[in-house]
Amino acid sequence: MLLFRPVGKAELDLIEKTNYTAFPPRLPQQPIFYPVLNQKYAEEIAQRWNMQDVNSQYRGFVLKFEVDDTYISKFEVQTVGNSYHQELWIPAEELENFNKYIKGKIEVVKVFE
Repeated sequence: MLLFRPVGKAELDLIEKTNYTAFPPRLPQQPIFYPVLNQKYAEEIAQRWNMQDVNSQYRGFVLKFEVDDTYISKFEVQTVGNSYHQELWIPAEELENFNKYIKGKIEVVKVFE
């Protein structure tokens, strides 16, 4: 399954340290990791949230990556607004295992500055 993830600069730096192969652990106040199902929704989040965050240096990034279909099928698609606002909710404690099912590299596909 092809997924997208909007991130700020701090999270991108942590992903870069893994050679673009894994996402960093969630912070204590982040109980879920939520990749999204389409680039349009990821771009909206990167523009509306990441670009407004001083910790992101007012920059937003959209990442694209692929995850094993069989593994990812155990997570239910959540629609959280408009019909295209679709995401998966991965519990924070599952993220290390989730990373094992990423196929290839995590790719930056859009930058907002």
